[in-house]
Amino acid sequence: MVLLPYLCAAMVSTTSLRSERVSSNLPGTSRAVAIWVYTGVIMLLIQVILGGITRLTGSGLSITEWNVVTGAVPPMNSAQWQAEFAKYRATPQYQLLNSGFTLADFKFIFFWEWFHRFWARLVGVVFLVGFVGLIWKRKMQPWMVRPLIILFLLGALQGAIGWIMVASGLTGDAIYVKPTKLALHFVFALGLIVYTFWFALRLSVPDSAKVAASGEGRSGDGGPKTAARAGSEGRGGFQRRLAVLRRWTIVILILLFFQLLYGALMAGLKAATAAPTWPTINGSWIPAGLFSERPLMQDVAGNKITVHFIHRGLAYLLLVLVGIWSVLAARITGGGGGGSPIFNRLRWLPLLLIVVQIILGISSLLTSPGIVPQQWVAFDWLAQLHQVTGLLFLLTMVGMLYLVIPVRHTVYSVTV
Repeated sequence: MVLLPYLCAAMVSTTSLRSERVSSNLPGTSRAVAIWVYTGVIMLLIQVILGGITRLTGSGLSITEWNVVTGAVPPMNSAQWQAEFAKYRATPQYQLLNSGFTLADFKFIFFWEWFHRFWARLVGVVFLVGFVGLIWKRKMQPWMVRPLIILFLLGALQGAIGWIMVASGLTGDAIYVKPTKLALHFVFALGLIVYTFWFALRLSVPDSAKVAASGEGRSGDGGPKTAARAGSEGRGGFQRRLAVLRRWTIVILILLFFQLLYGALMAGLKAATAAPTWPTINGSWIPAGLFSERPLMQDVAGNKITVHFIHRGLAYLLLVLVGIWSVLAARITGGGGGGSPIFNRLRWLPLLLIVVQIILGISSLLTSPGIVPQQWVAFDWLAQLHQVTGLLFLLTMVGMLYLVIPVRHTVYSVTV
């Protein structure tokens, strides 16, 4: 959540938003839509957090049906509760893992799954009501409609993927959802949040706030010829450094995608307890059982030790790359003396978040032997914070990418 206040401040203070795309300056119009979209971003973040709580409490399979409308209302009397409990008792998870559950135990896990689904419905309602209301009040610009329709379709697809994930744990001898389906659900959730956040940035952060725009106006000191030559050379060097930083940002985001994917596989496989040691993996830098299963795709997605090894390795690699990125960002801003004010304020944030993220990951790992079923212990707190920090790191890097992409459809003058 740390990045959002800065961006919201930029959104509120901007007097001409998206002026290169909209013929008239209507800051109130863009601001109203931007506030609505940022609300959606925050609600989606809460939805992912609720998903993490649902997983950690073992609640995900407590509701065995997908009733989009009628499922919004929980059981209201004893007979309805007994009917829902009977459906759960028919699942492999109850029969093989939770056969000692009482109705009170079932109500606890039912609540978290119901609330997770209820919040998803609420997100949909906020979207539809806001969309219709903003169009009705003529707050919506024509160019905004298509991205928002795509956003709605992505949200519906995410709901369907969520049910596919749940269904994978209701058949055969499954006591949990399939890790690959969990990872798919998580990755699509990240994609939905990133898409929404990017659209919010388009609405709230003008091109004049980007790093490229800030560097275009720089020129050298001295006489007219010297200033013109120095200004040209300075702009060329600035743009080269900016292009390098942009490529590093993209590389980090690609690696971060796989890192978050493997974090979801770690969670789905419940792999933390398979190697609760650090810095080695069960006492070895190259652990036994690494890449031991065939076919290879099954190993890299289902072998707990391999997933551990890749997840840790990507974390260390990201730490190094973000450290280099921070140095490159400091060169762009000249130690904070120039460039985009938003970028100057936030360029330290990726390194801070990746360090915190790794510390939380290590702490989660070391406390995993203390996991107690149906109890919220230190591991659960740390694992949840680990997930939240990962989400914030992702949004921070997406925001950084937006600030370093080229400025389009804008002409800058240079004083010589």
